[in-house]
Amino acid sequence: MNLWESFRVAIEGLVSNRLRSALTMLGVIFGVGAVISAVSMTQGAKAATLQQFQRFGTNVLTVRPGQMERGPVSGGMGSEQNLTLADANAIAKECAGVVAVAPEVNVTAQVKAGNQNTNTRVVGTTASYPEVRNFELAGGAFFDDRDVKQRRKVAVLGPTVVENLFGSGQSVSGKQVKINGVTFRVIGQLKSKGDTGFQNQDDQILVPVSTALYRLGAGGREGAPRDSVRAINVQFRDLADADRTRAEVEALLRQRHGLGAGAQSDFSIMSAADIIAGAMEANRVMTLLFGSIAAVSLLVGGIGIMNIMLVSVTERTREIGLRKAIGATPTDILLQFLIESTTLSLLGGAIGMALGIGLSYGLRLVGLNTAVSLPWVVIAVSFAALVGIFFGLLPSRKASLLDPIQALRYE
Repeated sequence: MNLWESFRVAIEGLVSNRLRSALTMLGVIFGVGAVISAVSMTQGAKAATLQQFQRFGTNVLTVRPGQMERGPVSGGMGSEQNLTLADANAIAKECAGVVAVAPEVNVTAQVKAGNQNTNTRVVGTTASYPEVRNFELAGGAFFDDRDVKQRRKVAVLGPTVVENLFGSGQSVSGKQVKINGVTFRVIGQLKSKGDTGFQNQDDQILVPVSTALYRLGAGGREGAPRDSVRAINVQFRDLADADRTRAEVEALLRQRHGLGAGAQSDFSIMSAADIIAGAMEANRVMTLLFGSIAAVSLLVGGIGIMNIMLVSVTERTREIGLRKAIGATPTDILLQFLIESTTLSLLGGAIGMALGIGLSYGLRLVGLNTAVSLPWVVIAVSFAALVGIFFGLLPSRKASLLDPIQALRYE
């Protein structure tokens, strides 16, 4: 028997027992479908996470003050308030890998416009803030360096603030708002970025950092430097420069703060790249975990294939004896039953693949983020084929070793 003849005989054997073949494939179908759909959900979560971080800007370092300690009491990270506008300017001038710097102070304020009012976050920063933090304008303009130097009372509103104060669809450039009783002229409006999971980027007002410090009292606690800031956002060229830029910024700030070689830094530097790497590692672990759990169904399906093939060998003992009597070799018999088991697993894998992909796209319709991963589809189907071969070897070998005389006498 040649390979094609073995394949034809194997298919005839499967077709003659359609219901049994279909039930045998169920384990493989659900196993492959579960692997593909489970991995697609974790890959969708990964894509959503990356999208969230891209809203912040992935090539950004955030420098925050250290923690203030009074005796045994620690004020927590960021309480020291030892970063200043002078530090931010030094980073921009002296660190070669830095593209732009945007210091940041913030205060929660009562904001009024006409008879409407809202509580929101007011961020004082510089003209480079939109570039560093990936903000775009929906209308108007952003304040410039001259506005910062002259402490002008100008403001750029987030879309949630616009809706709360003026209603949706309004053009707000040129209008006035009162922030903690101080009148500001609105010069622009931000495009929506949504809730990033850390804070609502749409519910805030941006003003010049000098105005926030000297007119809104955003400088912090008594005794802190007048120009102290809550954070310094540092943009570098690309992720490959993250470690080098971090080292440059750290060395410069330690020098400016007079810290010796053995002293602990009185500030912290957080990189979006570090957070992304941690999130991706967690996602990788979850993908392997879900994929492994789903793969158990494939193993169960493989055991089902082996059981059915063993039953098939027993039922077809006389047929095997007859084939051997007319010239079929043990290899022909082995190949015939191996093709049957592999065909069962491959066909089940193909149906499971369609089921898994269909389920993944179906989940998108109900709002879940999914992303079908082609490598995992190939892995799942290939694993299904290996399951068929592995679990088909024992029944196939048993059939090939049958003595033709004893097989013909079998009842």
